Amino acid sequence: MKTLIIDNYDSFTYILKQYFGELGGNPEVFFHDEITVEQIKRKKPTHIVLSPGPGTVDNPKDVGITLDVIKEFYKKVPILGVCLGHQAICKYFGGQIIRAPKIMHGKRSDIYHTNQGIFKGIKSPFEAMRYHSLIVDTPFWMNSEVDTVAHTSDFLIMGIQHKKYPVFGVQFHPESLGTKEGKKLLHNFLNLQF
Repeated sequence: MKTLIIDNYDSFTYILKQYFGELGGNPEVFFHDEITVEQIKRKKPTHIVLSPGPGTVDNPKDVGITLDVIKEFYKKVPILGVCLGHQAICKYFGGQIIRAPKIMHGKRSDIYHTNQGIFKGIKSPFEAMRYHSLIVDTPFWMNSEVDTVAHTSDFLIMGIQHKKYPVFGVQFHPESLGTKEGKKLLHNFLNLQF
């Protein structure tokens, strides 16, 4: 197993690396502007993680090669996007990123989910830690290749899953200590294969 993490310059990335290491994922981390798609192909990752980060997916400097990685690998390698990485997946598949109704930096929310994919075996709802001021616009799921599989009590999108391929995104932070089921979710992701 070889997990490649694209770092969108976020301090949480190394907690993700630690957790994936503890789970046997053999993670390697690369900044989004210090590796190419061709170099990633040569590394032959079994899983790809798109990290959180500051900024917006609408600014290419904030996401580097993240959108190119989605385009190249979503039909070949399981992908998990966290926060900004989640927003990048949603944007790639036609979603719009908008301002969240409330800024959620270091705030907990109950997450309701469909108990499938990376959420399998996790109680619903569970408490998760959120750190974001942007969010995927709710009408996104209606005409997309992805399904909404997790949401808050006020139906803000907290998790998506591609309808055909093992591609997932979560708006909350599974690597935060405030997300009690986070490590289980990451474990579920590592158990996915093509």
